[in-house]
Amino acid sequence: MSNILIVEDEQPIRKMVGFALGRAGFTLHEAESAEQAYTAIHRQRPELILMDWMLPGMSGIELVKRLQRDGNTQDIPVIMLTARNEETDRISGFQAGIDDYISKPFSPAELVVRIQAVLRRTRHSQPAEMLEFAGLTLDPLSHRVTADGQELEFGPTEFRLLKFFMQHPDRVYSREQLLDNAWGRNVYVEERTVDVHILRLRKTLATHGFEHYIQTVRGAGYRFSPTV
Repeated sequence: MSNILIVEDEQPIRKMVGFALGRAGFTLHEAESAEQAYTAIHRQRPELILMDWMLPGMSGIELVKRLQRDGNTQDIPVIMLTARNEETDRISGFQAGIDDYISKPFSPAELVVRIQAVLRRTRHSQPAEMLEFAGLTLDPLSHRVTADGQELEFGPTEFRLLKFFMQHPDRVYSREQLLDNAWGRNVYVEERTVDVHILRLRKTLATHGFEHYIQTVRGAGYRFSPTV
């Protein structure tokens, strides 16, 4: 049963959505503001968020941007529910990182189908298999990395980098490619930021002698390889 969070300040809409999703087998949690939503998300991570654009205090689109900047929440899919239906609004929503956009008023039946479609896409895109190379293991589901059986502590960005490297071993990636794949195409940071996180990644791996797995390819970028 999927855990859905709706962030909506109008109680009748929350009630209507709750009824429709309950009949479809979803568990719905509610928040009336961005501040309440942010607390709820970190208390119990939802599988998907239904986000109103116009909220008291911080807007829904600003909350989406905040979630996108956080490595622990940026992969939670978001469907925007809003009365704003201009093309520029839809473009702004997708640029901020949402996964779907539904204009009010909307059909509850269509909303359920859209939620199911987004969940299928995101579940399919998240590999459940363990990644392992010569003593280094990464579990995408539990978000754990172990070296020779001992758990390593990584920040969210270093974890995403390592996961991407381990999914694509023995291939060279430029800083720009790493930014697109580990940070996302909608996040704007300088390419030299990659070097900082690569340094942190190597430092943690070095505690167990695995720092050589992250290799610098002069003039090209970086490569992950268990072989020197």
